[in-house]
Amino acid sequence: MSIPPRPVHSGTFLVTTATYNRRRLFQVIANCDLFVETLQHYRRQGHYLLHDFVVMPEHVHLLLTPQNITLERAVGLIKGGFSHRLGSKFPVWQRSFTDQRARDREGFLAARRYIHMNPVEERMCETPEDYKWSSAWKGAQRPVASE
Repeated sequence: MSIPPRPVHSGTFLVTTATYNRRRLFQVIANCDLFVETLQHYRRQGHYLLHDFVVMPEHVHLLLTPQNITLERAVGLIKGGFSHRLGSKFPVWQRSFTDQRARDREGFLAARRYIHMNPVEERMCETPEDYKWSSAWKGAQRPVASE
């Protein structure tokens, strides 16, 4: 028996997806920039509200709200769009992703904190604002949705 798809407009989610075999694909600056551009491309098209994100060496975390599409479709656009633009002959992503619904303001803020603190916890920077491939970056001119 297959799992039925989620209904459209089903909420805001913390999404985590990893690169294939946890390959450190995002240690390459050009790949980070390409992923962020892909993420913003589908946001500008109106497929989701992008609240927060972080690009780590071998995974990404997103806090997003799908708009008129399912969560699965939104993540598929992001992963497929990036893979296509990257043009790799090898697999880019693990097949699935994990998600956790932000059920209330407290859950939303906890997801935001988790995303922003991820590079700090991994000792990649001292403060969230220092990490360039995050919605918390102090130099960000990337539009993200507010709460």
